[in-house]
Amino acid sequence: MKKLALLLVLVVLLGAAGAAWGRTAAPRPADETSAEAEKALGEILELWHEKKFDDLYDRTLSAGKLTRKGFAGKLAAARHRPACCWQMLQEARVTVKNDDNVVIRAKIGLEGVGDGEYRTGTFKLRRVGGIWRASRSDILSLAGAGKKKRYTRNE
Repeated sequence: MKKLALLLVLVVLLGAAGAAWGRTAAPRPADETSAEAEKALGEILELWHEKKFDDLYDRTLSAGKLTRKGFAGKLAAARHRPACCWQMLQEARVTVKNDDNVVIRAKIGLEGVGDGEYRTGTFKLRRVGGIWRASRSDILSLAGAGKKKRYTRNE
């Protein structure tokens, strides 16, 4: 009888331990993920504004073959870069796909040739290793250095 009771207790403990081990971390609230991603996009645009292209390269994602030096060269020669301060990122609308993927549609203030202007566009951000990263092609397109023409000019 003691052996049966001991075996029953062991089975219950193993079952509880297995259930606890199989659980995953609770998902983050969507508003927390949105706020983190929007802040990260602001940091990414700030790196670009300050011409810190090496740091910016590390905060981007790409499946292409553009090297760090090639990326920096394209941005340095581009017609536009983000404006400073409050003009940089406006009217951001974040769509949370899951804890690690968001899409941000925002109005971006740009400076460069001539007067400043605003463009509205979409940025795909993905969290990799705890760090939010933007699509390299989205940045190059906004700069006027990429092939995509997804951004609309706002007067």
